[in-house]
Amino acid sequence: MHPLTRTSVIRVAFFGTVLTGVAMLSGLGSPNQAFAGEASAPWVVPKAKCGPHDHPETGLQGQVAAPLRAAGFKGFNCNLELISQDQIDGANWQSAEWRDRGHLGRGDGDRDGDDDDRGLARGHRGRVCAYHGSASPKASPPTRNPAHYGVPVVDVTDPDHLVTTGFLQTTSMLDPWESLKVNERRQLLGADNGQNGGGGPEIDIYDLSQDCRFPQLLASAPVGTGTDGGLVHKVTGHEGTWAPDGLTYYGGDLGAGQYYAVDTTDPRRPKLIAAWHVPVAGALSHGMSISEDGTRGYFSSLGFGAPASITDPTVPATNGMLIYDLSQIQNRVPNPQPILVGQLLWKDGSVNQHAIPVKIDGKPYVISVDEGGTGGGTSTAQLAAACAAGMSPFPMPRIIDISDETNPKLVSRVGLETHDPKNCAQVVPDLVGLSIFTYGSHYCSVDDKRNATTLACGFFNSGIRVFDIRNPKHPREIAYFNPPGVTVASPGSNHSGFGQWRAGGPDWCSAQVHLNASNGTLWSTCQDNGLLMLKFAKHVWPFEDTKTPAGSSED
Repeated sequence: MHPLTRTSVIRVAFFGTVLTGVAMLSGLGSPNQAFAGEASAPWVVPKAKCGPHDHPETGLQGQVAAPLRAAGFKGFNCNLELISQDQIDGANWQSAEWRDRGHLGRGDGDRDGDDDDRGLARGHRGRVCAYHGSASPKASPPTRNPAHYGVPVVDVTDPDHLVTTGFLQTTSMLDPWESLKVNERRQLLGADNGQNGGGGPEIDIYDLSQDCRFPQLLASAPVGTGTDGGLVHKVTGHEGTWAPDGLTYYGGDLGAGQYYAVDTTDPRRPKLIAAWHVPVAGALSHGMSISEDGTRGYFSSLGFGAPASITDPTVPATNGMLIYDLSQIQNRVPNPQPILVGQLLWKDGSVNQHAIPVKIDGKPYVISVDEGGTGGGTSTAQLAAACAAGMSPFPMPRIIDISDETNPKLVSRVGLETHDPKNCAQVVPDLVGLSIFTYGSHYCSVDDKRNATTLACGFFNSGIRVFDIRNPKHPREIAYFNPPGVTVASPGSNHSGFGQWRAGGPDWCSAQVHLNASNGTLWSTCQDNGLLMLKFAKHVWPFEDTKTPAGSSED
Protein backbone atom coordinates (compact mmCIF):
# COMPACT_ATOMS: atom_id res chain seq x y z
CA MET A 1 0.00 0.00 0.00
CA HIS A 2 1.34 3.40 -0.93
CA PRO A 3 1.87 6.10 1.71
CA LEU A 4 -0.33 9.16 1.83
CA THR A 5 -0.80 10.64 -1.60
CA ARG A 6 -0.22 14.30 -2.36
CA THR A 7 -3.96 14.94 -2.15
CA SER A 8 -4.44 13.30 1.22
CA VAL A 9 -1.39 14.98 2.74
CA ILE A 10 -2.64 18.39 1.65
CA ARG A 11 -6.19 17.82 2.78
CA VAL A 12 -5.24 16.38 6.17
CA ALA A 13 -2.96 19.34 6.74
CA PHE A 14 -5.60 21.83 5.67
CA PHE A 15 -8.58 20.54 7.59
CA GLY A 16 -6.65 19.44 10.67
CA THR A 17 -3.91 22.03 11.03
CA VAL A 18 -2.79 22.60 14.61
CA LEU A 19 0.17 24.99 14.88
CA THR A 20 1.63 24.97 18.37
CA GLY A 21 4.96 25.65 20.01
CA VAL A 22 6.46 27.42 16.97
CA ALA A 23 7.79 30.95 16.93
CA MET A 24 6.09 33.08 14.28
CA LEU A 25 8.96 35.01 12.76
CA SER A 26 6.92 36.97 10.24
CA GLY A 27 6.99 40.37 11.92
CA LEU A 28 3.68 41.22 10.29
CA GLY A 29 2.11 44.61 10.16
CA SER A 30 -1.33 45.21 8.68
CA PRO A 31 -1.00 43.96 5.11
CA ASN A 32 -3.23 45.11 2.32
CA GLN A 33 -5.63 42.37 1.26
CA ALA A 34 -6.76 42.58 -2.35
CA PHE A 35 -9.18 40.38 -4.23
CA ALA A 36 -8.89 39.64 -7.92
CA GLY A 37 -12.25 40.46 -9.45
CA GLU A 38 -13.80 37.60 -11.34
CA ALA A 39 -14.47 39.70 -14.45
CA SER A 40 -11.30 41.82 -14.40
CA ALA A 41 -9.43 39.79 -17.03
CA PRO A 42 -10.46 37.25 -19.70
CA TRP A 43 -10.18 33.55 -18.94
CA VAL A 44 -8.75 32.58 -22.32
CA VAL A 45 -5.74 33.65 -24.38
CA PRO A 46 -5.74 33.51 -28.22
CA LYS A 47 -4.91 30.11 -29.69
CA ALA A 48 -1.62 29.31 -31.39
CA LYS A 49 -1.61 29.28 -35.19
CA CYS A 50 -0.22 25.90 -36.18
CA GLY A 51 1.88 24.87 -39.16
CA PRO A 52 0.78 22.66 -42.07
CA HIS A 53 2.59 19.57 -40.76
CA ASP A 54 1.43 19.86 -37.16
CA HIS A 55 -1.19 17.72 -35.45
CA PRO A 56 -3.33 20.38 -33.80
CA GLU A 57 -5.99 19.92 -31.17
CA THR A 58 -9.28 18.67 -32.55
CA GLY A 59 -11.51 20.03 -29.80
CA LEU A 60 -11.19 23.00 -27.51
CA GLN A 61 -7.83 24.59 -26.81
CA GLY A 62 -6.20 22.36 -24.18
CA GLN A 63 -8.77 19.57 -24.47
CA VAL A 64 -8.23 15.84 -24.87
CA ALA A 65 -11.80 14.73 -25.45
CA ALA A 66 -13.22 11.56 -23.92
CA PRO A 67 -13.33 9.60 -27.23
CA LEU A 68 -9.63 10.30 -27.83
CA ARG A 69 -8.78 9.08 -24.34
CA ALA A 70 -10.78 5.90 -24.80
CA ALA A 71 -9.19 5.14 -28.16
CA GLY A 72 -5.63 5.78 -26.96
CA PHE A 73 -4.46 9.39 -27.18
CA LYS A 74 -2.01 9.91 -30.06
CA GLY A 75 -0.81 13.34 -28.99
CA PHE A 76 -1.05 16.89 -30.35
CA ASN A 77 1.62 19.34 -31.43
CA CYS A 78 1.64 22.90 -32.71
CA ASN A 79 4.88 24.67 -33.64
CA LEU A 80 6.84 22.22 -31.48
CA GLU A 81 8.17 18.83 -32.52
CA LEU A 82 9.82 16.07 -30.55
CA ILE A 83 13.49 15.62 -31.47
CA SER A 84 14.61 13.27 -28.66
CA GLN A 85 13.35 11.60 -25.52
CA ASP A 86 14.75 9.91 -22.41
CA GLN A 87 11.89 8.06 -20.73
CA ILE A 88 13.82 5.88 -18.26
CA ASP A 89 11.20 5.26 -15.50
CA GLY A 90 9.24 8.42 -16.22
CA ALA A 91 9.36 11.46 -13.94
CA ASN A 92 7.40 13.26 -11.26
CA TRP A 93 7.08 16.90 -10.19
CA GLN A 94 10.18 18.91 -10.99
CA SER A 95 13.14 19.42 -13.31
CA ALA A 96 16.25 21.60 -13.25
CA GLU A 97 18.96 22.56 -15.73
CA TRP A 98 22.64 23.47 -15.54
CA ARG A 99 24.52 25.12 -18.40
CA ASP A 100 28.31 25.38 -18.20
CA ARG A 101 29.51 28.92 -18.67
CA GLY A 102 30.96 27.99 -22.06
CA HIS A 103 27.54 27.12 -23.50
CA LEU A 104 27.40 30.40 -25.34
CA GLY A 105 24.70 31.15 -27.80
CA ARG A 106 22.11 33.80 -28.27
CA GLY A 107 21.77 35.48 -24.90
CA ASP A 108 23.54 32.71 -23.02
CA GLY A 109 26.75 34.51 -22.09
CA ASP A 110 28.22 35.50 -18.76
CA ARG A 111 25.94 37.92 -16.94
CA ASP A 112 28.50 39.23 -14.50
CA GLY A 113 32.20 38.92 -14.04
CA ASP A 114 31.98 37.59 -10.50
CA ASP A 115 30.80 34.10 -11.37
CA ASP A 116 33.18 31.20 -11.02
CA ASP A 117 34.44 29.55 -14.21
CA ARG A 118 35.68 26.36 -12.58
CA GLY A 119 33.85 24.23 -15.10
CA LEU A 120 35.58 25.95 -18.03
CA ALA A 121 38.99 25.57 -16.44
CA ARG A 122 38.47 21.82 -16.24
CA GLY A 123 37.65 21.46 -19.90
CA HIS A 124 33.87 21.02 -19.72
CA ARG A 125 33.06 24.01 -21.87
CA GLY A 126 29.60 23.97 -23.37
CA ARG A 127 28.04 21.18 -21.33
CA VAL A 128 24.29 21.26 -20.60
CA CYS A 129 22.79 18.88 -18.03
CA ALA A 130 19.23 18.06 -17.04
CA TYR A 131 18.00 16.76 -13.70
CA HIS A 132 14.50 15.66 -12.74
CA GLY A 133 12.68 14.00 -9.91
CA SER A 134 11.06 10.58 -9.86
CA ALA A 135 8.66 8.83 -7.52
CA SER A 136 9.81 7.95 -4.03
CA PRO A 137 10.93 4.32 -3.69
CA LYS A 138 8.11 3.91 -1.14
CA ALA A 139 5.60 5.06 -3.75
CA SER A 140 7.06 2.93 -6.56
CA PRO A 141 5.88 -0.51 -7.65
CA PRO A 142 7.98 -3.41 -6.30
CA THR A 143 9.07 -4.24 -9.85
CA ARG A 144 10.90 -0.93 -10.29
CA ASN A 145 14.66 -1.23 -10.76
CA PRO A 146 16.33 0.25 -7.62
CA ALA A 147 19.24 1.42 -9.77
CA HIS A 148 16.81 3.95 -11.30
CA TYR A 149 15.62 5.45 -8.01
CA GLY A 150 16.23 9.13 -7.43
CA VAL A 151 17.20 11.97 -9.75
CA PRO A 152 18.46 10.99 -13.22
CA VAL A 153 21.37 13.04 -14.56
CA VAL A 154 21.05 13.53 -18.31
CA ASP A 155 23.56 15.14 -20.65
CA VAL A 156 21.43 17.21 -23.05
CA THR A 157 24.31 19.11 -24.67
CA ASP A 158 23.40 17.57 -28.02
CA PRO A 159 19.61 17.94 -28.09
CA ASP A 160 19.35 15.15 -30.66
CA HIS A 161 21.22 12.64 -28.51
CA LEU A 162 20.42 12.53 -24.80
CA VAL A 163 22.73 10.54 -22.52
CA THR A 164 21.89 9.45 -18.97
CA THR A 165 25.08 9.52 -16.92
CA GLY A 166 23.84 8.46 -13.50
CA PHE A 167 21.28 8.76 -10.70
CA LEU A 168 21.49 10.82 -7.51
CA GLN A 169 20.23 8.69 -4.62
CA THR A 170 20.96 10.59 -1.41
CA THR A 171 18.08 11.17 1.01
CA SER A 172 16.41 14.21 -0.56
CA MET A 173 17.18 13.17 -4.12
CA LEU A 174 15.14 9.99 -3.73
CA ASP A 175 12.07 12.23 -4.09
CA PRO A 176 12.72 15.99 -4.05
CA TRP A 177 9.08 16.74 -4.91
CA GLU A 178 9.09 20.32 -6.29
CA SER A 179 12.27 21.48 -4.54
CA LEU A 180 14.90 20.40 -7.08
CA LYS A 181 16.66 23.63 -8.12
CA VAL A 182 20.01 24.79 -9.56
CA ASN A 183 21.86 27.86 -8.35
CA GLU A 184 23.80 29.18 -11.33
CA ARG A 185 26.09 31.63 -9.54
CA ARG A 186 27.56 29.11 -7.10
CA GLN A 187 27.10 26.12 -9.42
CA LEU A 188 25.03 24.13 -6.94
CA LEU A 189 22.12 21.68 -7.18
CA GLY A 190 19.88 21.51 -4.12
CA ALA A 191 16.73 19.80 -2.89
CA ASP A 192 14.85 19.15 0.32
CA ASN A 193 13.32 15.87 1.40
CA GLY A 194 9.82 15.59 -0.10
CA GLN A 195 9.37 11.80 -0.06
CA ASN A 196 5.86 11.58 -1.47
CA GLY A 197 4.60 14.32 0.84
CA GLY A 198 5.96 12.67 3.98
CA GLY A 199 9.66 13.49 4.07
CA GLY A 200 11.92 15.00 6.68
CA PRO A 201 14.26 17.89 7.52
CA GLU A 202 17.11 16.94 5.21
CA ILE A 203 18.63 19.10 2.50
CA ASP A 204 20.99 17.74 -0.17
CA ILE A 205 23.51 19.97 -1.96
CA TYR A 206 25.73 18.98 -4.90
CA ASP A 207 28.61 20.77 -6.62
CA LEU A 208 28.20 21.00 -10.41
CA SER A 209 31.35 22.99 -11.17
CA GLN A 210 33.67 20.12 -12.07
CA ASP A 211 31.38 18.38 -14.53
CA CYS A 212 27.59 18.69 -14.44
CA ARG A 213 27.29 15.09 -15.67
CA PHE A 214 28.78 13.87 -12.39
CA PRO A 215 27.57 16.05 -9.50
CA GLN A 216 29.70 15.90 -6.36
CA LEU A 217 27.91 15.59 -3.02
CA LEU A 218 28.61 18.39 -0.56
CA ALA A 219 25.89 17.78 2.03
CA SER A 220 23.01 15.47 2.80
CA ALA A 221 22.01 16.57 6.27
CA PRO A 222 19.03 17.42 8.46
CA VAL A 223 18.45 21.04 9.46
CA GLY A 224 16.59 22.41 12.45
CA THR A 225 17.57 19.53 14.72
CA GLY A 226 20.16 21.43 16.74
CA THR A 227 23.06 19.50 15.24
CA ASP A 228 23.52 22.02 12.42
CA GLY A 229 24.34 24.92 14.74
CA GLY A 230 21.27 26.86 13.70
CA LEU A 231 17.68 27.35 14.81
CA VAL A 232 16.12 24.34 16.55
CA HIS A 233 12.79 23.89 14.84
CA LYS A 234 11.07 21.03 13.02
CA VAL A 235 10.75 21.36 9.24
CA THR A 236 9.74 18.95 6.49
CA GLY A 237 10.61 19.21 2.81
CA HIS A 238 8.19 19.72 -0.06
CA GLU A 239 9.09 22.85 -2.06
CA GLY A 240 12.20 24.99 -2.25
CA THR A 241 14.39 27.42 -4.14
CA TRP A 242 17.67 29.32 -3.90
CA ALA A 243 18.27 32.98 -3.31
CA PRO A 244 20.12 34.05 -6.49
CA ASP A 245 23.42 34.56 -4.63
CA GLY A 246 23.31 30.91 -3.54
CA LEU A 247 23.85 31.77 0.12
CA THR A 248 20.31 30.88 1.25
CA TYR A 249 18.00 28.01 0.34
CA TYR A 250 14.31 28.54 1.14
CA GLY A 251 11.92 25.67 1.81
CA GLY A 252 8.16 25.28 1.88
CA ASP A 253 6.82 22.88 4.53
CA LEU A 254 3.26 22.38 3.31
CA GLY A 255 2.07 20.08 6.07
CA ALA A 256 2.96 22.59 8.79
CA GLY A 257 1.97 25.64 6.76
CA GLN A 258 5.38 27.23 7.20
CA TYR A 259 8.36 28.53 5.26
CA TYR A 260 11.98 28.28 6.33
CA ALA A 261 15.40 29.63 5.38
CA VAL A 262 18.64 27.64 5.39
CA ASP A 263 22.05 29.33 5.45
CA THR A 264 24.17 27.69 2.73
CA THR A 265 27.16 30.04 2.94
CA ASP A 266 29.13 26.87 3.62
CA PRO A 267 27.29 24.40 1.38
CA ARG A 268 28.87 21.52 3.29
CA ARG A 269 27.20 22.66 6.51
CA PRO A 270 23.69 24.00 5.86
CA LYS A 271 21.91 25.37 8.92
CA LEU A 272 18.38 26.58 9.63
CA ILE A 273 18.18 30.30 10.40
CA ALA A 274 14.47 31.21 10.19
CA ALA A 275 10.98 29.72 10.03
CA TRP A 276 7.57 31.34 9.88
CA HIS A 277 3.94 30.44 9.28
CA VAL A 278 1.73 31.63 6.46
CA PRO A 279 -0.17 34.62 7.92
CA VAL A 280 -3.44 33.95 6.06
CA ALA A 281 -5.93 32.07 8.23
CA GLY A 282 -6.58 28.59 6.86
CA ALA A 283 -3.85 28.77 4.20
CA LEU A 284 -0.72 26.64 3.86
CA SER A 285 2.71 27.08 2.30
CA HIS A 286 3.98 25.97 -1.10
CA GLY A 287 6.47 27.48 -3.56
CA MET A 288 8.43 30.70 -3.73
CA SER A 289 10.87 32.87 -5.72
CA ILE A 290 13.48 35.32 -4.48
CA SER A 291 14.46 38.67 -6.02
CA GLU A 292 17.87 39.23 -7.62
CA ASP A 293 19.18 41.08 -4.56
CA GLY A 294 17.70 38.57 -2.12
CA THR A 295 15.64 41.15 -0.22
CA ARG A 296 12.21 40.27 -1.60
CA GLY A 297 10.41 36.95 -1.60
CA TYR A 298 7.30 35.99 -3.56
CA PHE A 299 5.61 33.17 -1.67
CA SER A 300 2.44 31.14 -2.13
CA SER A 301 -0.57 31.38 0.14
CA LEU A 302 -2.00 27.94 -0.55
CA GLY A 303 -5.75 28.16 -0.08
CA PHE A 304 -8.29 25.51 -0.96
CA GLY A 305 -11.58 27.24 -0.67
CA ALA A 306 -14.57 24.95 -0.81
CA PRO A 307 -17.28 24.56 -3.43
CA ALA A 308 -19.93 25.96 -1.07
CA SER A 309 -17.91 29.10 -0.31
CA ILE A 310 -17.10 30.23 -3.85
CA THR A 311 -19.79 32.91 -3.99
CA ASP A 312 -20.18 33.50 -0.25
CA PRO A 313 -18.98 37.09 0.38
CA THR A 314 -18.56 36.38 4.09
CA VAL A 315 -15.84 33.80 3.37
CA PRO A 316 -12.57 35.57 2.50
CA ALA A 317 -10.17 34.42 -0.18
CA THR A 318 -7.13 32.57 1.13
CA ASN A 319 -5.35 31.59 -2.07
CA GLY A 320 -2.78 33.76 -3.78
CA MET A 321 0.58 35.48 -3.51
CA LEU A 322 2.49 37.00 -0.58
CA ILE A 323 5.33 39.52 -0.92
CA TYR A 324 7.90 39.55 1.89
CA ASP A 325 10.78 41.82 2.77
CA LEU A 326 13.60 39.32 3.41
CA SER A 327 16.29 41.88 4.20
CA GLN A 328 16.87 40.57 7.71
CA ILE A 329 17.48 37.06 6.41
CA GLN A 330 19.59 38.25 3.50
CA ASN A 331 21.72 40.45 5.77
CA ARG A 332 21.98 37.78 8.50
CA VAL A 333 20.45 39.90 11.25
CA PRO A 334 20.21 37.85 14.48
CA ASN A 335 16.77 36.26 14.87
CA PRO A 336 15.75 37.43 11.38
CA GLN A 337 12.09 38.18 10.69
CA PRO A 338 10.53 38.31 7.22
CA ILE A 339 8.08 41.21 6.94
CA LEU A 340 4.92 40.92 4.86
CA VAL A 341 4.60 43.99 2.64
CA GLY A 342 1.86 43.03 0.18
CA GLN A 343 -0.48 40.29 -0.96
CA LEU A 344 -3.09 39.45 -3.55
CA LEU A 345 -5.68 36.76 -2.86
CA TRP A 346 -8.38 35.37 -5.12
CA LYS A 347 -11.23 32.86 -5.16
CA ASP A 348 -11.07 31.89 -8.85
CA GLY A 349 -8.28 29.39 -8.17
CA SER A 350 -6.73 27.35 -5.37
CA VAL A 351 -3.59 25.51 -4.21
CA ASN A 352 -1.27 28.29 -5.36
CA GLN A 353 1.95 26.66 -6.50
CA HIS A 354 4.65 29.29 -7.05
CA ALA A 355 5.45 32.76 -8.35
CA ILE A 356 8.07 34.19 -10.72
CA PRO A 357 9.19 37.84 -10.39
CA VAL A 358 9.92 39.30 -13.83
CA LYS A 359 10.33 42.54 -15.69
CA ILE A 360 8.46 43.02 -18.96
CA ASP A 361 9.58 46.04 -20.93
CA GLY A 362 11.19 47.37 -17.76
CA LYS A 363 8.08 47.11 -15.56
CA PRO A 364 7.91 44.71 -12.57
CA TYR A 365 5.40 41.87 -12.53
CA VAL A 366 4.92 38.55 -10.80
CA ILE A 367 3.60 35.51 -12.64
CA SER A 368 1.69 33.49 -10.05
CA VAL A 369 0.68 29.93 -10.87
CA ASP A 370 -2.16 27.93 -9.32
CA GLU A 371 -2.36 24.15 -9.05
CA GLY A 372 -6.09 23.91 -8.28
CA GLY A 373 -9.17 25.47 -9.83
CA THR A 374 -11.98 27.47 -8.27
CA GLY A 375 -13.20 25.63 -5.18
CA GLY A 376 -10.25 23.23 -4.88
CA GLY A 377 -9.01 20.14 -6.68
CA THR A 378 -11.06 18.44 -9.36
CA SER A 379 -14.16 16.68 -8.04
CA THR A 380 -17.78 16.39 -9.10
CA ALA A 381 -18.88 18.96 -6.51
CA GLN A 382 -16.01 21.33 -7.31
CA LEU A 383 -16.64 21.23 -11.06
CA ALA A 384 -20.36 21.80 -10.60
CA ALA A 385 -19.89 24.70 -8.17
CA ALA A 386 -17.21 26.48 -10.20
CA CYS A 387 -19.14 26.17 -13.43
CA ALA A 388 -22.40 27.31 -11.81
CA ALA A 389 -20.61 30.37 -10.41
CA GLY A 390 -19.26 31.28 -13.84
CA MET A 391 -15.66 30.76 -12.67
CA SER A 392 -12.91 28.59 -14.08
CA PRO A 393 -12.85 25.04 -12.73
CA PHE A 394 -9.14 24.63 -13.56
CA PRO A 395 -5.91 26.33 -12.45
CA MET A 396 -3.94 28.82 -14.53
CA PRO A 397 -1.10 31.33 -14.33
CA ARG A 398 -1.88 34.99 -13.90
CA ILE A 399 0.24 38.10 -14.50
CA ILE A 400 0.26 40.61 -11.63
CA ASP A 401 1.54 44.19 -11.65
CA ILE A 402 3.75 44.85 -8.60
CA SER A 403 4.77 48.43 -9.41
CA ASP A 404 3.26 49.15 -5.99
CA GLU A 405 4.24 46.07 -4.05
CA THR A 406 1.88 47.00 -1.23
CA ASN A 407 -1.06 46.86 -3.65
CA PRO A 408 -0.53 44.22 -6.38
CA LYS A 409 -2.97 44.33 -9.31
CA LEU A 410 -4.18 41.54 -11.57
CA VAL A 411 -3.27 42.28 -15.20
CA SER A 412 -4.22 39.10 -17.06
CA ARG A 413 -5.01 35.42 -16.77
CA VAL A 414 -3.28 32.83 -18.94
CA GLY A 415 -6.01 30.26 -19.50
CA LEU A 416 -7.11 28.01 -22.33
CA GLU A 417 -10.56 27.34 -23.76
CA THR A 418 -10.86 24.47 -21.28
CA HIS A 419 -10.73 27.10 -18.51
CA ASP A 420 -13.71 29.07 -19.79
CA PRO A 421 -16.75 28.26 -17.63
CA LYS A 422 -18.87 28.60 -20.76
CA ASN A 423 -17.26 25.37 -21.98
CA CYS A 424 -17.91 23.29 -18.86
CA ALA A 425 -20.46 21.06 -20.56
CA GLN A 426 -17.87 20.09 -23.17
CA VAL A 427 -14.96 19.34 -20.85
CA VAL A 428 -16.53 17.76 -17.76
CA PRO A 429 -17.31 14.45 -19.56
CA ASP A 430 -13.58 14.09 -20.32
CA LEU A 431 -12.81 13.73 -16.62
CA VAL A 432 -15.20 11.00 -15.50
CA GLY A 433 -13.43 8.82 -12.94
CA LEU A 434 -10.56 11.28 -12.48
CA SER A 435 -9.76 13.69 -9.68
CA ILE A 436 -7.05 16.11 -8.55
CA PHE A 437 -4.85 17.06 -11.60
CA THR A 438 -6.60 17.13 -14.96
CA TYR A 439 -6.66 20.28 -17.09
CA GLY A 440 -4.66 23.26 -15.92
CA SER A 441 -1.31 24.57 -14.78
CA HIS A 442 1.31 23.37 -12.32
CA TYR A 443 4.77 24.88 -12.93
CA CYS A 444 6.00 27.62 -15.25
CA SER A 445 9.21 29.39 -16.23
CA VAL A 446 10.22 32.31 -18.44
CA ASP A 447 12.99 32.98 -20.93
CA ASP A 448 14.67 35.74 -18.90
CA LYS A 449 13.35 37.17 -15.64
CA ARG A 450 15.17 40.46 -16.34
CA ASN A 451 13.35 40.95 -19.66
CA ALA A 452 10.64 38.32 -20.01
CA THR A 453 9.09 37.73 -23.42
CA THR A 454 8.01 34.10 -23.11
CA LEU A 455 6.15 31.98 -20.56
CA ALA A 456 6.27 28.18 -20.75
CA CYS A 457 4.27 25.87 -18.49
CA GLY A 458 3.35 22.31 -17.73
CA PHE A 459 -0.45 22.06 -17.96
CA PHE A 460 -1.03 18.46 -16.82
CA ASN A 461 -3.46 16.80 -19.31
CA SER A 462 -3.11 19.74 -21.70
CA GLY A 463 0.63 19.17 -22.15
CA ILE A 464 3.41 21.75 -22.44
CA ARG A 465 2.17 25.23 -23.43
CA VAL A 466 4.16 28.29 -24.54
CA PHE A 467 2.93 31.91 -24.49
CA ASP A 468 4.06 35.29 -25.80
CA ILE A 469 3.87 37.69 -22.83
CA ARG A 470 5.51 40.75 -24.36
CA ASN A 471 2.16 42.48 -23.98
CA PRO A 472 1.29 41.40 -20.43
CA LYS A 473 -2.29 42.62 -20.74
CA HIS A 474 -2.84 40.41 -23.77
CA PRO A 475 -0.74 37.23 -23.62
CA ARG A 476 -1.17 34.80 -26.50
CA GLU A 477 -0.32 31.18 -27.07
CA ILE A 478 2.37 30.41 -29.67
CA ALA A 479 3.01 26.66 -29.34
CA TYR A 480 2.11 23.46 -27.51
CA PHE A 481 3.11 19.83 -27.30
CA ASN A 482 0.90 17.22 -25.68
CA PRO A 483 2.65 13.83 -25.78
CA PRO A 484 0.83 10.62 -26.65
CA GLY A 485 -0.50 8.43 -23.89
CA VAL A 486 1.55 5.45 -22.78
CA THR A 487 0.08 1.97 -22.54
CA VAL A 488 2.34 0.71 -19.74
CA ALA A 489 2.56 2.67 -16.49
CA SER A 490 5.92 4.34 -15.87
CA PRO A 491 7.26 3.12 -12.50
CA GLY A 492 8.91 6.44 -11.60
CA SER A 493 5.77 8.48 -12.24
CA ASN A 494 3.33 9.60 -9.56
CA HIS A 495 0.55 9.56 -12.15
CA SER A 496 -0.17 5.87 -11.60
CA GLY A 497 0.71 5.96 -7.89
CA PHE A 498 -2.09 8.47 -7.36
CA GLY A 499 -4.55 6.24 -9.18
CA GLN A 500 -5.06 8.79 -11.97
CA TRP A 501 -3.21 7.09 -14.84
CA ARG A 502 -5.27 5.46 -17.57
CA ALA A 503 -3.64 3.30 -20.24
CA GLY A 504 -3.39 5.39 -23.40
CA GLY A 505 -4.72 8.49 -21.65
CA PRO A 506 -3.05 11.91 -21.58
CA ASP A 507 0.07 12.46 -19.49
CA TRP A 508 0.72 14.66 -16.48
CA CYS A 509 3.05 17.46 -17.65
CA SER A 510 3.95 19.11 -14.37
CA ALA A 511 7.58 20.30 -14.32
CA GLN A 512 9.46 23.50 -15.12
CA VAL A 513 10.15 24.10 -18.80
CA HIS A 514 13.67 25.04 -19.90
CA LEU A 515 13.91 27.32 -22.93
CA ASN A 516 17.05 27.76 -25.03
CA ALA A 517 17.09 30.65 -27.50
CA SER A 518 20.48 29.64 -28.90
CA ASN A 519 19.04 26.62 -30.71
CA GLY A 520 15.28 27.17 -30.57
CA THR A 521 14.57 24.27 -28.23
CA LEU A 522 12.92 23.54 -24.94
CA TRP A 523 12.94 20.53 -22.69
CA SER A 524 10.80 19.44 -19.80
CA THR A 525 9.42 16.27 -18.31
CA CYS A 526 5.98 14.75 -18.38
CA GLN A 527 5.42 12.06 -15.81
CA ASP A 528 4.72 9.09 -18.08
CA ASN A 529 6.89 10.08 -21.06
CA GLY A 530 9.94 11.26 -19.12
CA LEU A 531 12.31 13.87 -20.53
CA LEU A 532 11.16 15.44 -23.81
CA MET A 533 13.42 17.59 -26.00
CA LEU A 534 11.34 19.75 -28.34
CA LYS A 535 12.22 22.14 -31.16
CA PHE A 536 10.24 25.18 -32.24
CA ALA A 537 9.16 25.68 -35.84
CA LYS A 538 11.17 28.31 -37.69
CA HIS A 539 10.08 31.91 -37.23
CA VAL A 540 7.90 31.01 -34.21
CA TRP A 541 10.45 31.30 -31.41
CA PRO A 542 12.78 32.80 -30.25
CA PHE A 543 11.56 36.34 -30.80
CA GLU A 544 14.01 38.97 -31.96
CA ASP A 545 14.45 40.29 -28.42
CA THR A 546 14.46 36.89 -26.66
CA LYS A 547 17.41 35.81 -24.55
CA THR A 548 17.80 32.83 -22.24
CA PRO A 549 20.75 33.54 -19.93
CA ALA A 550 21.65 30.66 -17.66
CA GLY A 551 20.01 30.92 -14.27
CA SER A 552 17.47 33.60 -15.20
CA SER A 553 14.52 31.52 -16.34
CA GLU A 554 13.59 29.38 -13.35
CA ASP A 555 12.01 30.30 -10.06
